[in-house]
Amino acid sequence: MGDIVERSGCRALVLWPSFKEIPFLQILERVQSTALAQLESIIIYADGEPLPTLPGTLAGRSLIDYQELAGCEEFSGDDVQPENGVVVFTTSGTTAAPKFVLHSHASITGHASDVTEFFGWCKPDTVILQVVPLCGTFGHAQAMAGLAAGRPLVMMPVFSGPEATDLMHQHKVTHCNGSDEMFARMLDASDAPLAFPSFRYGGYAAFNPVYQDIVARADKRGMKLVGLWGMSEMQALYARQDPTETVDVRRRRGGMLVSKTAKVRVRDTEQGTLLPHGEVGELEVRGPSRMSEYFGDTVASQSVLTDDGFVRTGDLGFTENDQQFVFLGRMGDAIRLGGFLVNPAEIEAHLQTHAAVDRAQVVAVDTPQGTRAFAFVISNRVQAFDESALLAHCADGIAGFKVPVGIQKLTRFPVTESANGVKIQRSHLRKMAADYLKSG
Repeated sequence: MGDIVERSGCRALVLWPSFKEIPFLQILERVQSTALAQLESIIIYADGEPLPTLPGTLAGRSLIDYQELAGCEEFSGDDVQPENGVVVFTTSGTTAAPKFVLHSHASITGHASDVTEFFGWCKPDTVILQVVPLCGTFGHAQAMAGLAAGRPLVMMPVFSGPEATDLMHQHKVTHCNGSDEMFARMLDASDAPLAFPSFRYGGYAAFNPVYQDIVARADKRGMKLVGLWGMSEMQALYARQDPTETVDVRRRRGGMLVSKTAKVRVRDTEQGTLLPHGEVGELEVRGPSRMSEYFGDTVASQSVLTDDGFVRTGDLGFTENDQQFVFLGRMGDAIRLGGFLVNPAEIEAHLQTHAAVDRAQVVAVDTPQGTRAFAFVISNRVQAFDESALLAHCADGIAGFKVPVGIQKLTRFPVTESANGVKIQRSHLRKMAADYLKSG
């Protein structure tokens, strides 16, 4: 929180103190005052409760009731240019600190219009269920497209399978995009053979390997799902599989590009050459939904953008034509946790702030609850290794979904030597993590 507020230079912070019983104000109390120095206003959504007392780290800031703002006259000024920045998404990069993905008015509104047309949301009976939060591009892109279509968005502050199922029936929902697990929970909450009669199709994100059969499972209940692809730099819903295709095709990630002017290609990263359709390499994408830059990081912006405007995705895949591709997986070591792409370096860096840890490596491991982080550490012998203490250290300093499911002490990391130097065998660490959990 402190890092994001400080580096972004934000002037106002909006929060709902009682939301999900998360101690937001206590969290802010632990942030260094210097990181919050640029904040001028704190806007509180009190949900009918009295305004809280701000922690000492926010002393002197203007405290504003959200309801007062909602009751103000509509702002009539408009100095906006299409290329002006309007929203920033945070995303993990090659360092522990998240990158700030800056999008313009043009990229957000243009993509919303493209999604509306491509997904067929302009029909007068379209009703969209919003199950994904607005803080990331997945939920944001769907919401913007729904607004562009001028069709109802049924909002959920917090996802619940039974509640989502009730809303689907109550509002005769025709479209919804969400994670594989969300759709599984909705199906579990319905006893009807034809689960959702009004539903046309929805896009799913494959986050949890436990639900690899979700497309086939949903199909048997009359719920048509299609694979999606997106990233913060290009926005979610950049590509979508064809709803008229077979289950085997629809379950793939990737698909047809939503924008008619977007392009996708594949590059051999070792040779630097572009590859023909069907050959596997790094996906490079371009289109009107592209970010403007990494806010405040020119070097990172230049490293991810090609001279002709494509984004180097770091994703492995192949093209089927200039407007269609299949995503196979991440080329790097980033892992998907809680629906967010997380750089293991962030968790490793936090572990290494503990007195008992000299070095750390974090990998992904499949569990019945989905993909989780698992950590291996080498002790610096200053303090005895204690797994419980290290897990508590993580819970105290990073988001809950990033906390490792387990931590194992090693004397050294498995490595392999090559012409390019010594590399840690992360594949071996992943196997060790899986074996460790099975034995426990």
